[in-house]
Amino acid sequence: MLDQMLVNQVRRRVEGADLPLVVELWNGQQLGRRDAAAVRVKLRQAASLKAMAAPSMGALARAYVEGDLDLDGNIRDILALGDRLCNAAHAKPKPSADRWKWWRHTRSTDRRNIQYHYDVSNDFYGLWLDARRVYSCAYFRSPDMSLDAAQEAKLDHICRKLDLKPGERFLDIGCGWGGLLLHAAERYGVQAVGITLSDDQHAYVSGQIAARGLAGRVEVRRMDYRDVPETGAYDKIASVGMFEHVGRANLATYFDKIMSLLKPGGLVLNHGITSAATESGGLGSGISEFIDDYVFPGGELVHASEVLRAAAHSGLECLDSENLRPHYGRTLWHWVGRLEQRADEARRLIGEQKYRIWRIYMAGSAYAFDHGWMELWQVLAGKGVHGSQPNYPYTRDFIYR
Repeated sequence: MLDQMLVNQVRRRVEGADLPLVVELWNGQQLGRRDAAAVRVKLRQAASLKAMAAPSMGALARAYVEGDLDLDGNIRDILALGDRLCNAAHAKPKPSADRWKWWRHTRSTDRRNIQYHYDVSNDFYGLWLDARRVYSCAYFRSPDMSLDAAQEAKLDHICRKLDLKPGERFLDIGCGWGGLLLHAAERYGVQAVGITLSDDQHAYVSGQIAARGLAGRVEVRRMDYRDVPETGAYDKIASVGMFEHVGRANLATYFDKIMSLLKPGGLVLNHGITSAATESGGLGSGISEFIDDYVFPGGELVHASEVLRAAAHSGLECLDSENLRPHYGRTLWHWVGRLEQRADEARRLIGEQKYRIWRIYMAGSAYAFDHGWMELWQVLAGKGVHGSQPNYPYTRDFIYR
């Protein structure tokens, strides 16, 4: 009886909204518009009805990842129909709550969370990232730019914003697979140090340093940002795609540490995903909870205004800020397409469930950036010299040379 009530509820929801969607039940029964279906949802068991009867984006993603339902169709159509089915565009952002405490970001917890996400398989990431394995928003100077070219343009964009010069000491916080670290050393002549909490990334970058003959000029450390020891030693610092792991409660600690590491007159570029909502603890419609449980444990999004406030409170002066939101949507769609093209290899490397996690997470993130639910801000800030301004040109012309 309960199952039939849920079936009727799903039928009313799907057919009442007149969506180009078919829901196929475990017994072969079909609900929805079979004549014009762009997406087919296959429910594996009666328990799967709950996710469809009162759906949220997060609940549907969980059911997909757990294998309770299958999603057939173009991934863009799947996300668009999921948005309409769940009315996700009108879901309130998750409120900032007491759950975001300092204890969610102890050194041991952060290391465990980072390793959960990044130590999946270097070969897996190599399937769909660009040749440099840059796992952050690219910079598309034109819409038809390839992913590899756009990632190189992003690396140059960061290096130029930081006005890197030969011989300067450069720190890359959360260096990933070394794309920026190696680019800055080879193209701009800096003495570079990268830090990461990922064992896989540390091993990969160490191998790249040796293979490229950069020993003595480039160093990679398996280290928490809070433990970098060289006070006042760095001319320039970049943090790219790491900020999302810091947590609201640790913003002061994070920027205080950066301030202490910079030389007087030094510059820092913070590149990170932010919430589009000013007062938010994350995305609504169950999305944040899904990401926390399956993708980025301990991750948290804050608004760009909180980034500026926290940096300023630590004594850093904001010099430039840029929102790259459209660029991240395009980047993610590239990643999703490349992952789907090599789906069989991905499944062999990491298994069906993790493949589903990355596919739905990256596609959902692309959709969120395209629709303004999230933003990506590059904030450039500097450390003044005895009350004067940081060492920075008067105009932005040099960035676009």
